[in-house]
Amino acid sequence: MSRIGKQPIEIPQGVNVEIRNDMVRVKGPKGELSYTLPDGIRASLIDSKLLLERGSDTKVDRALHGLARSLLSNMVKGVSTGYERVLEITGIGYRAQVKGNKIVFTLGYSHPIEFELPLGVSAKVDEKQTTITLSGIDKQLLGQVAANIKELRAPDAYKGKGIRYAGERIKLKAGKTGKK
Repeated sequence: MSRIGKQPIEIPQGVNVEIRNDMVRVKGPKGELSYTLPDGIRASLIDSKLLLERGSDTKVDRALHGLARSLLSNMVKGVSTGYERVLEITGIGYRAQVKGNKIVFTLGYSHPIEFELPLGVSAKVDEKQTTITLSGIDKQLLGQVAANIKELRAPDAYKGKGIRYAGERIKLKAGKTGKK
């Protein structure tokens, strides 16, 4: 049996889980998410715990068992507490500003870059305009938005200038040596 899949998911107070056929809908104080279970996986709600069971022991079903459990656990955490992803901008003159549902970046290009945030993701920029905090309830969507923002100016291998995740360490190359 899948080690991850067999673990029950604790449902915190204030979160409602509704199971209809293969659809699991999770509602909480932060919002609502839904997930369609793959074939061969069944969900049941027992004493404020969500349990997942699989129909057979095939390799595909074992893999989907753990995957479905992880996705549902992320949904429960997302609607109750939410997720945050912090990005740091490094480089002279590099900055970001939030304007409505857009982030306007100045990243050393000849033009400012406007990045439109999808529905369900919000952003805050600190007063120095070099730290962006993304927040939302969908972990996958939040991670994808953070990756798309990082892609606008990936960290440079020689000076480390660009957008990186908070706490990410960049190994810098030595570069050219001076004249002898």
